[in-house]
Amino acid sequence: MFDFVRSHQKVLQFVLVLLIFPSFVFFGVQGYSRFSEESAVPVAKVDGRAITRGEWDQAHQRSIERMRQQMPGIDAKMLDAPEMKQQTLESILRDRVLMAAATRDQLLPTDDRLARLFRTDPQFAGLRNADGSVNRDILTAQGLTSEGFAQQLRMDLAVRQVLAGATAGAVLPKAAASVALDALLQRREIDWIRFDPKAYQAKVQPTAEEMQAFFKAQEARFRLPEEAQIEYVVLDLPSVSKAVSIPQEDLRRYYDENQSRYTKAEERRASHILIKAEKGAPAAERQKARQTAEGLLAEVRKAPARFADMARKHSQDPGSAAQGGDLDFFGRGAMVKPFEDAVFGMKAGEISNLIESDFGFHIIQMTGARGGEKQPFEAVKAEIEAEIRKQAAQRKFAEAAEQFTNTVYEQADSLQPVVDKLKLEKRTATVRRQPAPQASGVLASPKLLDAVFGADALKNKRNTEAVDLGGSQLVSARVLVHTPARLPAFDDVKDVVRAAVVEDQAAALARKEGQDKLAVLKQNPAQALPQTAVLSRGQSQGVPRALMEAVLLAPQDKLPAPIGVDLGTSGYVVARVLKVLPREQAAATDALLVPQLAQAWGAAESDAYLATLKLRFKAEIEPAARKAAAPAAAASQ
Repeated sequence: MFDFVRSHQKVLQFVLVLLIFPSFVFFGVQGYSRFSEESAVPVAKVDGRAITRGEWDQAHQRSIERMRQQMPGIDAKMLDAPEMKQQTLESILRDRVLMAAATRDQLLPTDDRLARLFRTDPQFAGLRNADGSVNRDILTAQGLTSEGFAQQLRMDLAVRQVLAGATAGAVLPKAAASVALDALLQRREIDWIRFDPKAYQAKVQPTAEEMQAFFKAQEARFRLPEEAQIEYVVLDLPSVSKAVSIPQEDLRRYYDENQSRYTKAEERRASHILIKAEKGAPAAERQKARQTAEGLLAEVRKAPARFADMARKHSQDPGSAAQGGDLDFFGRGAMVKPFEDAVFGMKAGEISNLIESDFGFHIIQMTGARGGEKQPFEAVKAEIEAEIRKQAAQRKFAEAAEQFTNTVYEQADSLQPVVDKLKLEKRTATVRRQPAPQASGVLASPKLLDAVFGADALKNKRNTEAVDLGGSQLVSARVLVHTPARLPAFDDVKDVVRAAVVEDQAAALARKEGQDKLAVLKQNPAQALPQTAVLSRGQSQGVPRALMEAVLLAPQDKLPAPIGVDLGTSGYVVARVLKVLPREQAAATDALLVPQLAQAWGAAESDAYLATLKLRFKAEIEPAARKAAAPAAAASQ
C-alpha cells in the first residue's frame, strides 16, 4: 500500500484535490461555523463575564510554548494532558477574579506610574534601551507588542496589590509559631528491635512445587517487557556544524572586527577623599564644602605619602575612609562619570584636581592600572572558529532539517540515504516503550519512543517520521528487531524465581516472629528492647522512615506504647514509645523555620482571601469543563 502511494504521489494529489475541494465548498463553511461556535462556548464565569473555550485554548497554548522554551526536551503530550489544561483554566479564573477585585478597588496603575516603574525598577533593566524606552526587539522575540507588554505589566501590578494586603498583613503570632514548632520538632524516646529477613533465609528451602506455584501466581513479576532494537540518526547543530567549512581569512576578519571582545577590559585602582555636598544642597553649603576640600587638596599635594592617613581622618565616604580611601580596582561604568573620566585620564601616583560630582567634592589618587592587553589571534583562534561554526550551523539548520525530514520519509526503507546526504552518524540501541531510568539524550524522549512503537514502524520496519525534540534537534529511527512482551519459560528464570520465593518466605518468617514479639510486649509493656533512639522529624537517627512515622503517630496518652511496623521484604520492627520529649530549643533552628512558617501562614491567608473573592465575584467553572479532567484524575487514583 505505502509503495503504491509513494509511486503515484502526483496522481493521488490530483484525486485528493477533486475530492476535498467540493467537500470544502459544501461543508467547509459549516465546519468553520461549528469551530467558531465551539470557541465561543463559555467554560467559566467571573462576575457575570464568560471565559470562552477559545480563550482557554489560547492560554493553554501559550503556557505550552513557555514550558517548551524553558525545557526543550519536555514531552508535548504531558503538557496537553487534561490535568494541565485544568490547571490553565484555574489560573485564568484566578487572574480574572483578581482583576475584578483590582478594578473594583481602583488599583490599576496610571500610565505615568507604569512608565516611572519601568524606567526605575532594576528587574526591567534587561528590557530597557539606553534612553529608558522599551526594547521592542526583545518583546517581539517573546511574542509581545509594547502595548501588550504594558497591559500585562499593568495587570501584574494590580493583581500584586490585591493580594499584598492579605499576604503582607498576615502576622504569625509568637504563640502560634511556638505551638507549630513544638508539633513539628517534638521528640520521642524509643527502644526497638528489627527482625531482618536475611537471618531467616537459611531456614527457607522452597520445593519445586512452591516455586512453580509462585511463578504462576506472580507472572506479571517475571514478564519481560516489549523491546525494540533500533538504529537512529540525529540532526542537531553539532552535526550540521561538522559539515561547515570556514576559510582562515574569515577567522582573521572576525578577529579584526571584534577587537573589543579579545581585549581585556581596562581597570583602575584609586583612593579618594570625599567631602560631602549633595547636589540639591544650598549654594552656601556647597561652597563651604568646596573650601574644605581645597584646603585638604593643598595639604595632600605637599605630602602625597600621607594621602591614606588624610583619607582616614577627613574623608566622609563611610565605605572607603577606614581603608585610607582605597576603592580597589574598578572598570568603566562603575563610578559616576566625572569621577570615572578623571581616574581614567590619570597616571599612577598622580593626584587629581578637585573633582565635583553629585555626591560632593573628591580628591583622587590613582594608584594602579591593569587590563587593556589584546589577546593574540592564535590564542583565541579556536574560540572564534567555534563561534563562527555555530553561527553558520544555525543558519544552515533549517535547510538541513527540511532535507532530513524529506529524506527519511521519501526513502523510508533505510536511514542510510540521510546518513550519506547529511554526513550523519548512525547509532543503535535497544529501547522500551518507556524511557529507561539511565536513558539520556534522544533515547529519553517519550516522543521518539511513541514513534518507534507506532504501528507502521513496528510492522513494516520503516523509518519513523522526523521527530522534532525541540532545541534544534530532529531524530528518526528504524526498528531492526521487535520483541513483544512475553513470559519466559520457568526453567529460564528458575534461579530468579527461587531467590524471590526465598525473599518472600524469609520476610514472612521475620514478620511472624515480630508479630509474636509484639503480642508478648503488649502483655508486658515494661520488657526492654535492645536498641534505643530519640527521634524527631529533623533527627531520624538512621531508623527506617516507616518506623519514624509510626513512632510520631503513636498515641501518647498511655506510655510505654508498643507498636509494630511491617517493612515488607526489609523485615519487621517492634518498638516501644517510652517518652515524649519537648523540642530542643535552638535559636538558629527557630530563626530558620519561623520565616518559613510565616510564609506558609501568609500563603494560607492569601488562599483564604482568594476563596472569598471567588464567592464575591461568583467565579465558577462550568460542569462540562470541570468534567474534562475527570477521566485522567480517576485513572490516577
